[in-house]
Amino acid sequence: MSLGLIFLIAGINGYFVILNLEPFIATSPEAMALFEFQYLLIFEKSLEVICGLLLLINRFVPLALSILSPIIVNILLLHIFLDHSLLMLAILLVILHGFMLFCYRKNFIGIFEK
Repeated sequence: MSLGLIFLIAGINGYFVILNLEPFIATSPEAMALFEFQYLLIFEKSLEVICGLLLLINRFVPLALSILSPIIVNILLLHIFLDHSLLMLAILLVILHGFMLFCYRKNFIGIFEK
């Protein structure tokens, strides 16, 4: 539930940036610089909102976790190498995501079968 809430809030906050409004949570200037083309930011923030909602309503959780996996890896790498300000949040996301993957591991076992 907390992972869904984090991504729902982060996704909505991203729409404030897209609409040139003041975000209610400070954003990383380094992260915003990576989104040279605004459609990438719109696409990523839309995925965050959709996956956050799916996690909160407990529907299609394995799909939401699969979609969020590369997003979380990129968030972690960004905060390790470019912007250390939100590194603890990135680590928290990895831990929460890992826990959720562990809880739903039976849904992913087919990926590793021969």
